[in-house]
Amino acid sequence: MYAIQNMWPHLSEELGVDVEYYQKGNLRLGKTEAHLKKLNTLATNAQSVGLDVRMVDGKEVKEICPYLSDEIIGASWCPTDGHANPLMTTLAYYKRSVELGVRYFTEAKVKELKKVKGKLRKVILETGEVFEADTVILAAGYESRYIARTVGIDIPMTRYFEEALVTEMQPHMFDIMLGTADADFYGHQAQHGSFVFGSESGLEEATDMAPTDLKTNALTLSAGCRAIMGYIPLLKDAKIVRSWGGWLDLCYDGVPVISRVDEVPGLILACAFTGHGFGTAPSVGLMLAQMVLGEKTVVDISSLRYDRFKSAR
Repeated sequence: MYAIQNMWPHLSEELGVDVEYYQKGNLRLGKTEAHLKKLNTLATNAQSVGLDVRMVDGKEVKEICPYLSDEIIGASWCPTDGHANPLMTTLAYYKRSVELGVRYFTEAKVKELKKVKGKLRKVILETGEVFEADTVILAAGYESRYIARTVGIDIPMTRYFEEALVTEMQPHMFDIMLGTADADFYGHQAQHGSFVFGSESGLEEATDMAPTDLKTNALTLSAGCRAIMGYIPLLKDAKIVRSWGGWLDLCYDGVPVISRVDEVPGLILACAFTGHGFGTAPSVGLMLAQMVLGEKTVVDISSLRYDRFKSAR
């Protein structure tokens, strides 16, 4: 909410680069009564935290986006939702941070963290190179779990494989975000005409790839494509120009971790964003900076502590 209301609308101006942010709304679609029940629960939960989300019937769905399948009987609709270009946004942050003096080290795989006199002090790379700092932010996705273990901290995280694809350019159809009740796919049409979609294949265990070496392929990608064609029939003949896959990290309660670590002074965790890291990144980055400076965060994040899974004593 904070990023939507206070950061995304003027982020292009702040960073000096057009991040292609468009606040055109989000439809989450359903074809069955079971879908609508699930969407209604999600809408109610969203309303409880102040989001402008309501249920719409099939007729209104077609009014909002006439290119969708007639099989859709309803959806949740959030008119304040938006989307931006992740590549442009990331490069814009990179460019601005370098201008402010930030240094980047690529291909630098972290082996372990090390405390000195009870406080986190060192980040040790596999090459043996050592970086020292008073404060370390650990934001390495699922690998955060392994790195945190080197100082005795275990974050109850898991991960799942997600795939993405880009189609060839199409005539302009719509500017909104789309998703489904069963999370078959999600995505939007970019300004240049291509559609960008993400999806879970659900077929990871049916491939002969090692769990640690999963990659997108014709078998797994087809599951997402079938769902897309079922909701947007006009894309049935669209060609895919590229695809890729990667891991999303999540805690077992589906809530991120943004927290200092009492047992390891100097360590701040930021992980388990469950695929929502990009949308929340501006506000998360701001709050991490505030935590480093010892300031109060703009949003209460006490419920995002790393130790929330520990039993009360």
